[in-house]
Amino acid sequence: MLGIFKKELMNPPKELHSPASLTSSNKPKLPNQIINHFLSSNPNNAFSMGFGSSACFAYAPTENRFPSHQRLFCGVDEIYCIFLGDLNNLSSLLKQYGLSKGTNEAMFIIEAYRTLRDRGPYPADQVLKDLEGSYGFVVYDSKAGSVFAALGADERVNLYWGVAADGSVVVSDNLKLIKESCAKSFAPFPPGCMFHSEQGLMSFEHPRSKMKAMPRIDSEGVMCGANFMADAQSRTSRMPRVGSEANWALRGSKA
Repeated sequence: MLGIFKKELMNPPKELHSPASLTSSNKPKLPNQIINHFLSSNPNNAFSMGFGSSACFAYAPTENRFPSHQRLFCGVDEIYCIFLGDLNNLSSLLKQYGLSKGTNEAMFIIEAYRTLRDRGPYPADQVLKDLEGSYGFVVYDSKAGSVFAALGADERVNLYWGVAADGSVVVSDNLKLIKESCAKSFAPFPPGCMFHSEQGLMSFEHPRSKMKAMPRIDSEGVMCGANFMADAQSRTSRMPRVGSEANWALRGSKA
């Protein structure tokens, strides 16, 4: 899977950028080059979906007959989701949200996102803690112009993110693709964490802790982005939510 988002939509921590990308023999690529490379690497079953100059999704179903984790893509009411992994408690979550038995994980994540966006205020960390299993997902709300991504804490599913030549953020489960696309400006997406366009990177495992960047050094001894983790020694007054502060205040006043 592949998602590319303009930096105005998905502005990552500054530590994800590595100055070494400017001098690396492997230069970061532009979004159209990255998309074309993905499609040419999966010539039989890949497709891409663009949203003007703001965002692009590309997706290829797994060719493994017995994949360790499923890979899903769907769109509902201008909200699009790529989901990797499995939710062990999907049946109980569908009952909780009043959804039909035929709803898959990607469709459920869209509904959970809409609940956070429209019916709150619910803390996003609590919703994500209710998900049992190994998972990673990226949601793009084309109407609101926002990105919501998260990775489960058990580290059985991997996501990576990096910075393209024009500053766009690239998200994929394909490490080789990320390396070729982002030069030295990439890192693993931190497990147990979420990113939202308005809130930035936060830990849903430790929602009161600030995020700390730990520089990454590759095999060549060059700084290569950063690992991010919750800093137990620091605290933030913000709770991770989905939706603007103004909208939360407005909804709260109507409650």
